Amino acid sequence: MKVIDTKIPDVKIIEPLVYGDERGFFMETWRQNEFEEKVAKKPCSFVQDNHTKSKKGILRGLHYQTENAQGKLVRVVSGEVFDVAVDIRKDSLTYGQWVGVYLSAENKRQLWVPEGFAHGFYVTSDEAEFVYKCTEYYNPSSEVSIFWDDKSLNIHWPLIDRPLLSSKDESLAIHFNQL
Repeated sequence: MKVIDTKIPDVKIIEPLVYGDERGFFMETWRQNEFEEKVAKKPCSFVQDNHTKSKKGILRGLHYQTENAQGKLVRVVSGEVFDVAVDIRKDSLTYGQWVGVYLSAENKRQLWVPEGFAHGFYVTSDEAEFVYKCTEYYNPSSEVSIFWDDKSLNIHWPLIDRPLLSSKDESLAIHFNQL
């Protein structure tokens, strides 16, 4: 795998080696020892895999858990999304900064979003299937959403129209300065 640094050192883009011919392709999407050595730089265990399907214009996030913070290894298996990680670690030099990356079935990229980051994505294709591994179990009682359009974050989402949000993301979100 090829590991690409982002402007936030702990967030990494991962490009798998893809072997293809007229029959299709093969790629390794996960290898524990390489991930720990090249990406996480520490022992890392995943306890839950999730899979979502969303239509164009859907924005999910920006989510994080106040307890059982989750690291997420995310990728798209169908379609394309603009994926965002926001550093919410108050003692970090990159606190309040964000990274945005296009992930698609075509580019086969993955994004490592470590613990201490809020995460969200916006669907840019007609629909997208998004899969991710988590380092901790989902804990709905500690989940928080940050407004996707929080002015202090100034995330440059590639929007055409106002995104479609879940009722939870619409009504229960907080502003970044409320963290």
